[in-house]
Amino acid sequence: MSVNREYKNSLFSLVFNEPDKMLEIYNAISGNVLPPETPVEPTTLEEALFMDRINDLAFVVDGRLVVLIEQQSTLNRNMPLRLLIYMARIYEKLLDNKSVYRSSLVKIPKPEFYVLYIGESDYVDSETLRLSEAFMDNPNVPGFPSFLELEVPVININKGRNLDIIQKSSNLNGYVSFVAKVRELKKSSRDLAEAVTEAVKYCMDNDILADTLSKISSEVFNVLTVEFNLEDAKKVWWEEALEEGIEKGIEQEREQGKRKMLEMVDNLLKLGVDMDRIVQASGLSEEEIRRRQSRRCELCLRR
Repeated sequence: MSVNREYKNSLFSLVFNEPDKMLEIYNAISGNVLPPETPVEPTTLEEALFMDRINDLAFVVDGRLVVLIEQQSTLNRNMPLRLLIYMARIYEKLLDNKSVYRSSLVKIPKPEFYVLYIGESDYVDSETLRLSEAFMDNPNVPGFPSFLELEVPVININKGRNLDIIQKSSNLNGYVSFVAKVRELKKSSRDLAEAVTEAVKYCMDNDILADTLSKISSEVFNVLTVEFNLEDAKKVWWEEALEEGIEKGIEQEREQGKRKMLEMVDNLLKLGVDMDRIVQASGLSEEEIRRRQSRRCELCLRR
């Protein structure tokens, strides 16, 4: 199956890519009860050249609130910094470029940030990440002055955790159940594609995300086959490269392992996997991956 370029994002983004679903998940994780008719405007960032999603979900609620939600299977403690950068880009989209130079006060939507953790590693039910924790020379004591702060609640949404939140959103509950089903089937079968296929069928038969899966089942299949394999694959690729180097004791084997990893990066780029997940899987920096992506594009143009 080929990946539709319109769906170069995660399963999470596919499930919650409509305004009503964005409002539903926001109400669940924030504790608010905004009515269904509340206006919601998607503002998710995209890379203009390659049409890749930069973040998972971003939307304006009722013209007065900007919400950014990220889903992660491997917790990144740099999320406050990343979300600060995302927020600046979103404000640029929402505001007139000249508005900040006016003498009168420019009113802007208030930001809220959330990270939803659904990885397999053991993790607490919730915690709050703070931008100030990354500041140099920060003694991290009460009363230490900070001129810039950004707090990000991290919520563990794995099956059986934070049920009071998850059960408030049928789509979030369905997403959690779907992920759990794939993992359950994955343990009993070495064929990941088979596990994903069976999970899709199970959910369709039991009315779990049925509406979403019926519309984009082929895209979901491709996205999930990659997503559920990334964490395991990363470990295997680097372990194989290390083992080959130790057994044969020559740099050539390490280079071969590196080439395999770079081939994997190329394949993930072709499949349309978003940049953050490729960074997590490969261990390369975003700059290195984008340079490789640019070289591939140049080669394609020469052909």
